[in-house]
Amino acid sequence: MSAAPILKTDEQLVVFRLDNESYGIDIFRVNEIIRLREITPIPRTGHHIRGLVNLRGKTIPVVDLHARFSINVAEDTDSTRIIVVESEQGNVGIVVDEVKEVITLENDQIEQTPALVASVSTDFVRGVAKQDGQLITLLDLDKALAS
Repeated sequence: MSAAPILKTDEQLVVFRLDNESYGIDIFRVNEIIRLREITPIPRTGHHIRGLVNLRGKTIPVVDLHARFSINVAEDTDSTRIIVVESEQGNVGIVVDEVKEVITLENDQIEQTPALVASVSTDFVRGVAKQDGQLITLLDLDKALAS
């Protein structure tokens, strides 16, 4: 028996890769996706804060999701991107290994996180989606970016 769907309408997501896993965030929270650029480190910040970037004259903090989620840190590649998202604290950049695609999910493709996984770490997870045989972890951006 599957868990009840958690959405009432279709949802558009930006799907990205961290390590070998796929994650999705609401497209309406995404301002832009940029190539990796020089990030200025900030002393005495959390280990997941990679630093600051200058984006058209605005200084934006950048979060390394590998460190935030305790995932193996990967080396930056030509596919590495910064996704600039709207958060409760304003615009924030998140470093991801690769932006894969934009998808639309139907209500029946999304389920709550299974209980066994929930006990491990659902602080940042709001559900799991299934599409074309792959699982996509749906992030709760506000919780993922909160200090």
